[in-house]
Amino acid sequence: MAFNIGNFSIEKPVILAPMAGVTDLPFRRLCHQHGAGLVVSEMVTSDVRLWDTNKSRMRLVHDAEVAPRSVQIAGADPIMMAQAARQNVELGAQIIDINMGCPAKKVLNKAAGSALLQNESLVQTILESVVSSVDVPVTLKIRTGWSLDQRNGLTIAKIAEQSGIQALAVHGRTRACKFKGDVEYDTIAKIKQSISIPVFANGDIQNAQQAKQVLDYTKADAVMIGRAAQGRPWIFREVNHYLEHNELLPPPSSDEVKAIVINHVKALHDFYGSYMGTRIARKHVGWYLQTLADTTPFRSQFNRIEDAQEQLDLLNEFFVS
Repeated sequence: MAFNIGNFSIEKPVILAPMAGVTDLPFRRLCHQHGAGLVVSEMVTSDVRLWDTNKSRMRLVHDAEVAPRSVQIAGADPIMMAQAARQNVELGAQIIDINMGCPAKKVLNKAAGSALLQNESLVQTILESVVSSVDVPVTLKIRTGWSLDQRNGLTIAKIAEQSGIQALAVHGRTRACKFKGDVEYDTIAKIKQSISIPVFANGDIQNAQQAKQVLDYTKADAVMIGRAAQGRPWIFREVNHYLEHNELLPPPSSDEVKAIVINHVKALHDFYGSYMGTRIARKHVGWYLQTLADTTPFRSQFNRIEDAQEQLDLLNEFFVS
């Protein structure tokens, strides 16, 4: 099931989708440890003038990354996108990923993300500009179109291949659908049939059986998993095991889950420092609790804690009880 992105061989056909505010370095490392064949950074603005913020600085730490280091950039200006790609490569990026799939309003208001799908000639100019500006592979993430009556994902896919894009991730909904409604796996299948570069199927893949069904149906080279990995980073090894052996892995033991959660929270404290780390840990622990079907008042108690060691102590108590 291995495939190539440029000179990089990706051995496992399950990829961590880039998610703003989620796929930071500690989470990418964790998902890679659990079997993600490729992990993609949070979206970084192409406006390098905005890089001197704490948030951007944290997103631009590539040197400690698991290889190959894939960094996603977003923007609507071909020159700025090329400059952002070059500077990320200088900072250690080994693959540049272009976001043309994000449906968030603040991205669309800048005519970036999935808003670009409305302008095919601009898409081509941006892709050619970025591809020609760096000597590393460039990948692209799109949706199936802007709206249900403007589904041009197939056209965009062909433009991408002609422009030198090395792999394409397709979220099987239009921008108008955001994250609601059924995923159009038919469109992903048509795109895969029409181009020769690797295609990744993305959208609502919740478990190992579904990942296999999507791969079988679309003939995609890999599945890309986003929200289903929140609070459940072991989903990657579950998918890999099911694809290889056609059997489900047993869920992780409570001792293993405890170790994963505590080590993840420690990594967040180390990466962000105590003040930010404790705050960012809250949302990740909240996702773990949803996975564990926690019905106790533990979450509200955890969210009030501002001391890093206190967070770890409370987690230890929670898993003992």
